[in-house]
Amino acid sequence: MSENEATPVGKVAPEDRRIGVYICHCGGNISDYVDVEAVREALADEPGVVVSTTELFACSDGTQHDMIDAIKEKQLDGLVVASCSPKLHQVTFRNVAARAGMNPYTYSQVNVREQGSWAHQHDKAGATEKVIGLVRSSVAKTRLSDALEPLRFDTVPRALVVGAGIAGLRAAIGLAEIGLEAVVVEKAPEVGGWVGRHGETFPSNAAGRDQIASLNEQIKQRRDITVYTNAELTGKSGTFGNYSAEITLHRDGGDKTLTVDVGSIIVATGFDSYAPDDGEFGYGIEGVVTLPQFKELVDASEAGKLIYNGRPVRSVGYVYCVGSRQEAGGNEYCSKFCCTAAIHASVLVNKLDPSVRQFHLYRDVRAYGRNELLYNETRDAGSVFLKFADDAPPTVAKLPSGGLGLTITDLLTDSREVTIPVDLVVLVTGMVPRQNKSLVDLLKLPLGTDGFFNEIHPKLRPVETVVDGVMIAGCCQSPRTAGESVAAGLAAVAQSAALLKKGYAELEPLVARIDPEKCTGSGDCLTACPYDSITSIEWDGRQIASVDPATCKGCGGCIPVCGADAIDLLGYTDAQMRAAIEEMFEASVPVKEPVA
Repeated sequence: MSENEATPVGKVAPEDRRIGVYICHCGGNISDYVDVEAVREALADEPGVVVSTTELFACSDGTQHDMIDAIKEKQLDGLVVASCSPKLHQVTFRNVAARAGMNPYTYSQVNVREQGSWAHQHDKAGATEKVIGLVRSSVAKTRLSDALEPLRFDTVPRALVVGAGIAGLRAAIGLAEIGLEAVVVEKAPEVGGWVGRHGETFPSNAAGRDQIASLNEQIKQRRDITVYTNAELTGKSGTFGNYSAEITLHRDGGDKTLTVDVGSIIVATGFDSYAPDDGEFGYGIEGVVTLPQFKELVDASEAGKLIYNGRPVRSVGYVYCVGSRQEAGGNEYCSKFCCTAAIHASVLVNKLDPSVRQFHLYRDVRAYGRNELLYNETRDAGSVFLKFADDAPPTVAKLPSGGLGLTITDLLTDSREVTIPVDLVVLVTGMVPRQNKSLVDLLKLPLGTDGFFNEIHPKLRPVETVVDGVMIAGCCQSPRTAGESVAAGLAAVAQSAALLKKGYAELEPLVARIDPEKCTGSGDCLTACPYDSITSIEWDGRQIASVDPATCKGCGGCIPVCGADAIDLLGYTDAQMRAAIEEMFEASVPVKEPVA
């Protein structure tokens, strides 16, 4: 048994437990649809329940102090809070338990708001009966809870950054600024990503290539940042906080491999631009270009001239949402940045040659925040905006007289069909996830339905993944602007600092545990584990399974495949879950419909 293996540190007989139950009104979110007083009365006589009370806001500072006082005065060894989702306040109430001297893993939170009151707003009696069952079930589970301790691991004060675009470079500098070493791995021959290809960018109008050059110069002056180009991450071993990363360097003389010990990994691999199919909005016809191609054309143009294939451009038509917000043949998500990117490009054209006529064909314009000022600027400079319906996109065709024709049914002019002759058509293409299966498989990165990497929670844990110590930042997790990508990179830096600056890190002890006496060594659990956390070891002259608590995520996928019933999940043991289910199906307290 390893020193970090999760084990209970104390156990109290179920009949001797002293549990406090708190039912939250949630300011009416719960109490308007659930008879919380009936819930309190139903739980007051439950075996092991010493305190049963209701609170207007269980999460308020005052109530937290009252809970701490009750835990100490009543010598509680279990706590059940019936309130909102654990995603909001599980940490809050665990801290309450810890501050009172009670083991935080003997606390349970019951989600009676989303699963009770909000789900049954037109059936108060039914909602009340359901909530009583949910709370009773949680009390039964808490009666069998063990006092667990977090798993503690030493950490390496160094982070690996995968990807050297603007998010990755800024993250590397941020790591160095707080005293952590950074190793940057970039597949391309040069750093910079998409931003490094461009001239002026919004909102600062600073050239993208100049921004990258500035970051690169800062990195060269720091000894605690190492950058490898023409390189990729090809291997990872070790445990949380102390990973061994294998980096393959692609050199003219052949590939070379080196190994670096790191405490965290920040993935900032960027995105790819949507590539239209031949014929999609006229793509493939001379004069039809994508937004990135048009931006390069504008950046390369001399003052006073916009030239395409040796000819001056006198008119430009922009077709928005190409490859975005399309249920068929594209992507359903909005790419977020491309409206503003197209508008900014048109502002640059206005500065380059104010006589160029510009037409914007859009479904919706999403130039949010300060970017709306750019929208106003290009409109005031003479750009014409025409709106088309979702199910009636514009068409692009060659005109008999030469040039291109954009045909649209304009919703802003009494739904009239108009054909606009232009010299150049710009397809405003969005971002698509960059394909990197080997990296996904190596780091066990979770993918969303849109193909981008998935964070745990977009607001509460926006850069963390389900793999401890592996974070995501920038456009690899969703379409966004350069500024938003940098912000995400710095958030990943802050998270890395929280993990690595102390020299140690703690993990949840809610992991799988194998009973070596029962294990038959079938190996079924090894193949069932999606995180490769289970290995086969020799024990007492036979092969049995062993769980690495540092990489186990407590998903429970190994438990149902074990024919010997040798695996349990701490915090959600078989005995706890059976007791919770049995209590749920016990006869409920009859609840009378309140008199109107």
